[in-house]
Amino acid sequence: MKGIPLSILLSLNGGYVDTVGFLALQGLFTAHVTGNFVTLGAAVAMGTAGALPKLLALPVFCVVVLLSRIVSIQLQRAGWPVLRPLLAVKLILLIAAAAFAIVHGGFADANSGAALAMGMTLVAAMAIQNGLHRVHLSKSPPSTLMTGTTTQIMLDLAEVLVTRGESAATALKRSKRMALSVLTFAFGCAAAAVAFILSPVWCFVVPAVLGALMFVAKIETPEGD
Repeated sequence: MKGIPLSILLSLNGGYVDTVGFLALQGLFTAHVTGNFVTLGAAVAMGTAGALPKLLALPVFCVVVLLSRIVSIQLQRAGWPVLRPLLAVKLILLIAAAAFAIVHGGFADANSGAALAMGMTLVAAMAIQNGLHRVHLSKSPPSTLMTGTTTQIMLDLAEVLVTRGESAATALKRSKRMALSVLTFAFGCAAAAVAFILSPVWCFVVPAVLGALMFVAKIETPEGD
């Protein structure tokens, strides 16, 4: 696993968790804030269940990102490692979610206490992933925001098609890295769908396994201590 970049495992995990959460928790996006705005509006307009977790997801996401960044800054000031402690907290949350799913899953009622606890645990884990990726892997393609990444790929392809020289070479290199991220995310989505079909409960164990593997992955930044 040492040769696999951390950013790739994050993209795989991002696609998997977002999809399995959507399937198991009645349309909740655990890593996709924009998606929850859309599904919240749909739930309100159509009178369907599941508005409460979608409403809570944004403030929970924001608070966890804020707190994790504050902790990171304090760790940096003290001269302590930052990236691995954040990965450890995220792993603890994913393990807790897996254990909770085994005990309480499936989650037929999106507004139940069990579904809310499960959903917000996954939202917190993905908030930490989004924050640590933005700060410590800023040169790597995003692991959850595929709309912007896909847009950049198309812009880079246009650059390659109509220009030459260093500009085209840089655009081609960037588009290859971003395309790999998108494909990995998509693979995570597909794997989550298959895993959910096979077991709506045990499918939540996979993110915890991926979270553990991140500790032996290749870190593509000098800041990844």
